[in-house]
Amino acid sequence: MDENRTIEFKREYTEDIKKTVVAFANSDGGTIYVGIEDDGTVIGVSDADEIILQLTNSIRDGIRPDVTLFVEGSIEMMEGKKVVIATVQRGTACPYYIGKKGLRPEGVYVRQGASTVPATETAIRNMIKETSGDCFETARALEQQLTFETIEEYFRNRKVEFGEKQKVSLGLVGLDGTYTNLALLLSDQCQHTIKLAMFEGSKKTVFKERKEFTGSLIRQVEEAYEYIEHYNRTRAEFKGLERIDRKDYPVEAIREALLNAIVHRDYSYSASVLISIFEDRIEFVTVGGLVKGMIIDDILLGVSVLRNQNLGNIFYRLKLIEAYGTGIPKIMESYEGEICKPRLDVTNNAFKITLPNRNQGDSLGACETANQITEREKHVLRILAYKKFIVRKDVEEEIGVSQATAILLLREMTRKGLLTKVGSGRLVKYKTDKI
Repeated sequence: MDENRTIEFKREYTEDIKKTVVAFANSDGGTIYVGIEDDGTVIGVSDADEIILQLTNSIRDGIRPDVTLFVEGSIEMMEGKKVVIATVQRGTACPYYIGKKGLRPEGVYVRQGASTVPATETAIRNMIKETSGDCFETARALEQQLTFETIEEYFRNRKVEFGEKQKVSLGLVGLDGTYTNLALLLSDQCQHTIKLAMFEGSKKTVFKERKEFTGSLIRQVEEAYEYIEHYNRTRAEFKGLERIDRKDYPVEAIREALLNAIVHRDYSYSASVLISIFEDRIEFVTVGGLVKGMIIDDILLGVSVLRNQNLGNIFYRLKLIEAYGTGIPKIMESYEGEICKPRLDVTNNAFKITLPNRNQGDSLGACETANQITEREKHVLRILAYKKFIVRKDVEEEIGVSQATAILLLREMTRKGLLTKVGSGRLVKYKTDKI
């Protein structure tokens, strides 16, 4: 016999044997012979039973997740000498790793020819994906040395239990006893952040202030909300003798936009949630577009398909969100009666909510930045400057577009809150209060 990808010789038992067990379990399995020199010379061992015991205890206590079901120890006579043989099968919960080292290259090993070598971070991620599927929340976290001071305090203040049993039922600990990515998101070691920037005026040219929120997602949400609310100015207006205080942004809209950005973002990307505060608007940009099969109209109707089901469930238990699918409708309702309406923009990889400043005036111009009014939409509004109502045919003739284009244009303007639909069917017509 010679050493190769599935055969390893060891002169004597050492703690390093764990690395080889891990490598075989993460690769195609293999056999370790204790009592044979690297060149294949059989020298045997003096106390085979003691070595079997040491090997068993070392594997049980030092390798995560539990790999003992895939390792079998035995003693064989070779050339009249006792040799300890450890047969390792490929495990079903790769990657296996040295418990004290964690899910990092210094703790995860694979076979490369006849050698045991550290796995690359890419290889580790691929193994996690193969065994955990595409669900980010339930996959094993690369970082296993986690603490939960923030989330424990949050649960305690709300008189909700958060012990080892709850960590399992909530999805923070997987069936193999290791922490999931959900646990990492809620831990004090969370690597994802919220980045906030304040700008002068309505363009991203001059920074006034920058802020980055770190730690558990729960802490990030609280601190980001408090920061935004600190700059959410209250302005007074008078109706006769009555004074009416009015914040720049509805509190409910800020809260729901922030929670939406946290609960629905795609955490398989490392990019931060971005919040940009301008004089006339706030933008919340989240990595990850809509879940496959969903469109904006579904969101506006209150249909919700959670990308992070377990995270949403925890936020629901903590009463941060009241019910699935109510966030966006609540944002739109908080601007009821306002000229400028919130805007939703979606690409394949990002989702943006824009909240207009309610105290920036009631003119058409005040809404242009928030709603990105196009030239065609401005043309439709100019038509309504001298007509009380318009119908689809008016748009076709005045702007010179096809029937299909006119329908899409009117539908989009209605979604933005620029037009109000009156009637239905062939009698449908549109009006505006924006002029």
